[in-house]
Amino acid sequence: MAEVLVLSPSFGQWSTKPGQLLEQAGITTRRPVAKSPLSSAELQAEVGNADALIVALDDVDAAVIAAAPNLKVIAKHGVGVDNIDVAAATQAGVVVVNAPGTNSSAVADLVMGLLLAVQRHIIDAHLSLLAGRWDRFHGPELAGKTIGICGFGRIGREVAARAAGFSMDVVAYDPYLDADAFASAGVRQASSVEALVVEADVLTLHLPGGGDRPLLDEGMLARLKPGAVLINAARGDLVDEHAIAKALESGALGGYGADAFSTEPPTGSPLLTAPNVVLTPHIGAFTDRANELMGTCVVSDIIAVLDGQVPRHQVTA
Repeated sequence: MAEVLVLSPSFGQWSTKPGQLLEQAGITTRRPVAKSPLSSAELQAEVGNADALIVALDDVDAAVIAAAPNLKVIAKHGVGVDNIDVAAATQAGVVVVNAPGTNSSAVADLVMGLLLAVQRHIIDAHLSLLAGRWDRFHGPELAGKTIGICGFGRIGREVAARAAGFSMDVVAYDPYLDADAFASAGVRQASSVEALVVEADVLTLHLPGGGDRPLLDEGMLARLKPGAVLINAARGDLVDEHAIAKALESGALGGYGADAFSTEPPTGSPLLTAPNVVLTPHIGAFTDRANELMGTCVVSDIIAVLDGQVPRHQVTA
């Protein structure tokens, strides 16, 4: 009987359907002893004879793949696969799949929530009221502001639709899309990241991580308009968190909303003591609908691979 090692704590958390599909297919599940996200060493000790992995942010490197003799498929319970060595998996004959589009709506909702919370100081106002005060907090409206969307995939397009509903001017950049993709969505296309950054009152990031250096380092942050707001619900390593904290302290950056961090949890991060931040613990995909869609998507592909079929959402190196 095939076995799936479920590393993602949120798999099946708000929907029983993904687990039922595995059970109906005669596939057993096992949860790790160590707490997610697992390091490579922890995962090597846990993987055993698992035929499949359902991973979150766990470090699935070449050593893990080599330590798993029965492994046939690695399923990302989400979209970004920068924590999975896809090349090593491919070389070992292990299929990698993910769940594109299943959390797009949920993440886009959170992006707008973070933006509103930062702009209107909602958290500060709430805490002030609970403390018995009646402080008034001033913040700008979104209408008429320019939002720059860096990365115009599924989530970026969902954010654009919501921003348009707030009467924002939407401009986007994505190096992998042609002009028609932007025109069909009714948004303006920026010619480069630099051009996007200098124009945006609000900048939101929707790119994969895993690069050699942050996309937004100190130099790039300096190109932002004074008082601009930055939202990152993608990957923590897209930004230089120390540079962001410094810009927040000086007032050059008006606010930062983040659902992703370079280290998670962000213990000791300068962001934790920086002003004008709203920080959430990587909850972008944590809705009941997204949970069911992600779970059933990866389970369907796991079953397909174990049955010798071609999965719908295979990721290649």
